[in-house]
Amino acid sequence: MANVAVYNIEGKEVGTIDLNDAIFGVEVNEHLVHMAVVQQLANKRQGTQKAKTRSEVSGGGRKPWRQKGTGHARQGSTRAPQWTGGGVVFAPTPRDYSFKLNKKEKRAALKSALTSRVEENKFIVVDEMNFDEIKTKKFQNVLSNLNVSKALVVLEDGNTKAELSARNIADVKTARTNTINVYDILKYNTVIATKAAVEAIEEVYA
Repeated sequence: MANVAVYNIEGKEVGTIDLNDAIFGVEVNEHLVHMAVVQQLANKRQGTQKAKTRSEVSGGGRKPWRQKGTGHARQGSTRAPQWTGGGVVFAPTPRDYSFKLNKKEKRAALKSALTSRVEENKFIVVDEMNFDEIKTKKFQNVLSNLNVSKALVVLEDGNTKAELSARNIADVKTARTNTINVYDILKYNTVIATKAAVEAIEEVYA
């Protein structure tokens, strides 16, 4: 089992914790991690781009001039693609970019991402983040004490005050144990998790 230090919100080491190898010590599958990130980004795409083809633009029902004898090239419609106001060739149409990733693949990718953060010493465990009030400055002080700037902070369910305290800090995102994902784990330089959050993750994904 991987053994990592546990810190308090003052940045002082207060103990250690053994991380479950079934989650934080797996063999990193880079392909699955890549697929999970691609899937998440693809599922976010709106796919609402649209342009009209020559069959959809209005007008152009009449041949602009006769076929022969004018000196011009022959034309059948003023809404052909070469005309101003004409349709677009191979115009983009609304589409769904999302694709499916199996549940087992998603879990394996998440475990690989968490393992990579532990191996890189970018996974910090905090004993607790209990604030008596919602205060952005207090949360900023915690990050300073831990010497962290761009971070994903994983909190246990119900820790609303800490969650709201971090909301206005740039380059910091909070997540609950049921909303963590591969993209966020890799996007932020450091993952900070409370001891209770680690226990919840191990209970769900082990």
